[in-house]
Amino acid sequence: MEPKLTHFDERGQAVMVDVTAKAETDRTAIAKGRIRVGAETLRVIREGTAAKGDVLGVARIAGIMAAKRTGELIPLCHPLPLGRCTVDFRILESENAVEAVCTASLRGQTGVEMEALTGVSAALLTIYDMCKAIDKRMEITGIHLAKKTGGKSGLFVNDPEFAEDAGHDC
Repeated sequence: MEPKLTHFDERGQAVMVDVTAKAETDRTAIAKGRIRVGAETLRVIREGTAAKGDVLGVARIAGIMAAKRTGELIPLCHPLPLGRCTVDFRILESENAVEAVCTASLRGQTGVEMEALTGVSAALLTIYDMCKAIDKRMEITGIHLAKKTGGKSGLFVNDPEFAEDAGHDC
């Protein structure tokens, strides 16, 4: 059986997926992405000396705020009451990059993949915005769903970092 796109009805019209009959389950999604920057930009981010302030602190708040508003940004997403949302960063010295990881969780009838992806995207865009005066060559790359749990489809792992704990919640 060929997979069916869920956001279209039998006439091909865009629709919001009906989740009213779905059972509530605990759902978590983790999304990751990176921004490659110049060496000087990475130093400024790491040391917290950017002219606009604490780049990672502001990017963390931007990511969380964006995840909470995903239903307003993506036309057919359900507005979801997130129970938890975090944005964490890793400085990748050898790659001149910052990796952002957004984790979103709730107990509900639909997943939080879009919220995690939106959160990581907004966090990376905020880093770009705060550093563009010193580095216009920055590149956002590799945004992806790394892992999700809950719902009818259950566990999904799409990142080697999470392969070994595939049997555990996010």
